[in-house]
Amino acid sequence: MKKQVIKSIEKYEKIIILRHVRPDPDAYGSQIGLKELILKNYPEKVVYADGEHDESLAYLGAPDDVKREDYQDALVIITDTGNTERIDSQFYTEGAFILKIDHHPDVDQYGDFRWVDTSASSTSEMIVELFEYSQEQYGWQMTSAAARFLFAGIVGDTGRFMYPSTTVQTFQRASELLKYDFDREALFNGMYEIDRKVLDLQGYIYQNFTLDENGAAYIKIDKETLERFNVSPSESSQLVSTLGDVKGICVWTLLIEEDGLIRVRLRSKGPVINKLAAEYGGGGHPLASGATVYSWEEADELIEKLKELCR
Repeated sequence: MKKQVIKSIEKYEKIIILRHVRPDPDAYGSQIGLKELILKNYPEKVVYADGEHDESLAYLGAPDDVKREDYQDALVIITDTGNTERIDSQFYTEGAFILKIDHHPDVDQYGDFRWVDTSASSTSEMIVELFEYSQEQYGWQMTSAAARFLFAGIVGDTGRFMYPSTTVQTFQRASELLKYDFDREALFNGMYEIDRKVLDLQGYIYQNFTLDENGAAYIKIDKETLERFNVSPSESSQLVSTLGDVKGICVWTLLIEEDGLIRVRLRSKGPVINKLAAEYGGGGHPLASGATVYSWEEADELIEKLKELCR
């Protein structure tokens, strides 16, 4: 798998790297971390990171300004994106070759070549694995910039190494990245410092969530609540793990209203939830998924199915 990825990178002079919409640290980490690695080891190549910028990740970096014509004759690498609906580009099919690198379940088997490893903690860890192979076989070198992106991606998708997906190899690879010169304290501040208004919304969640006798919990955050706390839907998504600290919770969801839809953030301490997410146009990991519903009536239907999972 890794050899085929390298052969594809070496074949094309222009490479565009994509990730999913509404990115998280692993999306930026794997996407821009891979870009930095390719530029370091193939400086003659043209490499872009495309996608809409999320201001909440500005502490990490930003994608490039990529135009439709740039896709012509390009290798398109899509990281950390399980299904085509979540690819953050409408032009991804216009490249010469599509390569998928991901750690989500391979439900949507898109692309001309796929490297999917659901045992990996993050796609950023997969990129570190690719580097390890390429360092040995092709003499690749790491950079501090790439190490910073990849470390952020691993930390983000493992919940600071607390999630079950964290393995001995995850710790080993993260420790290798720390040998490179980047400001870890500033990175953690960017990842985990929270505005006062978001903390106020967190307090609201603790005071108003519903928990049933089987451990199913949920909180509805409508547009009026977001306006009351002056918090955007993107900012509120930082709080998806909040209820995981509550004793007795088995599965929980944050339902966040946006214009014309409701984002569903699902988390679990045991029951598999990505199949439920798939019923509502979403997906993800067995214990961490997302979906979309289009009315509060549909949201109530999803909540009942979540309760049934716990029962």
